[in-house]
Amino acid sequence: MASLKEYRDERLKKLETLKSKGYNPYPTKATRSVYANDIRDKFKDLEGKKHSIVGRITSIRSFGKIAFIVIKDNSGQIQIFLRSGEVAKSDPKNGVLDISDIGLLDSGDFIEANGVVGKTQTGEISLIANSIKLVGKSIRPLPSYDGFTNKEERMRRRYVDTTINEDVYQRYLRRSKFWQATRDFLIKEDFIEISTPVLENTTGGADAKPFVTHMDALDQDFYLRISHELPLKRLLGGGYEKVFDLGPRFRNENYSDEHLPEHMSMEWYWAYADWEDGMNLTEKMIRKIADDVWGTRKFSLANGQKIDLGKDGEKFRKVSFVELIKDKYDLDVMSCTLKDAVAELKKIGGEVEKIDNKSRVIDKLWKKLRAEIAGPVFLVDIPKYLQPLAKVQPDNPELSEQFNLILGGTEACKAYSELNDPVDQLDRFKEQQKMREDGDDEAMMLDIDFVEMLEYGMPPACGYGHSERLFWLLEGVTAREGVPFPQLRREISEVTKKIYPDLNL
Repeated sequence: MASLKEYRDERLKKLETLKSKGYNPYPTKATRSVYANDIRDKFKDLEGKKHSIVGRITSIRSFGKIAFIVIKDNSGQIQIFLRSGEVAKSDPKNGVLDISDIGLLDSGDFIEANGVVGKTQTGEISLIANSIKLVGKSIRPLPSYDGFTNKEERMRRRYVDTTINEDVYQRYLRRSKFWQATRDFLIKEDFIEISTPVLENTTGGADAKPFVTHMDALDQDFYLRISHELPLKRLLGGGYEKVFDLGPRFRNENYSDEHLPEHMSMEWYWAYADWEDGMNLTEKMIRKIADDVWGTRKFSLANGQKIDLGKDGEKFRKVSFVELIKDKYDLDVMSCTLKDAVAELKKIGGEVEKIDNKSRVIDKLWKKLRAEIAGPVFLVDIPKYLQPLAKVQPDNPELSEQFNLILGGTEACKAYSELNDPVDQLDRFKEQQKMREDGDDEAMMLDIDFVEMLEYGMPPACGYGHSERLFWLLEGVTAREGVPFPQLRREISEVTKKIYPDLNL
């Protein structure tokens, strides 16, 4: 079998031959009047009519005076039929290829075909071509479907992956629909979208280690946001009552099936609403997104669990964080000591780090437990010390008015009644700052400007956030399979190094 370099060298020779004949293998544009699937789906209306199509060659069969070329566009595939005497002669100035030049084409090339919609003698719906043009020459051959299964290779060359794997191609269309459905739902609910900064002086809104960058113009370090929360709540203080932002956030953490350092997320904030209002809206939103993107509310997940999002108006069941931990570990999260929590974590084989405090250990215990919960359920009764930005329950000030939607053993969203008491907020920030000083680099920073905003006044509100983890979950894929281009350690293949020896790659 020839090597990739040998195939590439052969295609380079074809490229030079085309150029020597006067063809431009990379013209500025191509003309299309119809898509591939339109020819199939609307054949009765289009039969006998002239049309032009464009796409990428997936296969070529040439038999002297006739040839069959299958091309693919973003709607599907269609066959092009060419017969000697019915196809225009070579016209390099206009890019028209002679049928004798078909051998200069390869799978992977982009072409434009003009002709009449019809059928071949075998009844195959086709475009009966009267001219064909090359609009983009492929130098590297595409791998076969069976020969492109290495996960890391697929992620490094996702443009190849989406070309040869239709299921992967469709996945990222659904990812786009997922965010569009999210946006459409919120706008219909009278929320307005306002973009917030990615670069922040002080970052907050989540327990996460931030990325740090430097702005030369101000000669100052900035953090890449870990959350949209605090800027959006500043907008509540500024008079906006229903706001959301949708965009990337960055958390300097390790990869997992549920986490990526860079990922898309959305957060909304609703003035004069509380967590009960937030639960009602969440039920409606999650169901609407599922309807719009997948056309179902029943999912079989990658971990083997099954979930049913239920009918409109049905309430998701509520479960108590405190009771779940008590039932599973016989641990009272309100009164236990760090030593008690560490002992339970060690029993289940959890990792205990030197900087761990009670909050971190309880969180690790919870993450082990939540994997068993298929949901959908709302997790409630979360201790105040685990959520420094939420209001407390009136009948139990040690518990926050927070709910997390649990789906498939993971947290699909987090939301709560927002704390708007500046004195209380400052005290909680101080507690978080003390945790940072003790070595917890995921604890929140003390944001004095946010406290200042609260002193001017912010209305009661509910805030909500979900990341594309919700998409990965319902799509049934891991985090890195769920995005087109996950970050990977930089690597250049040995083949590429040999092809470009003068670049010293």
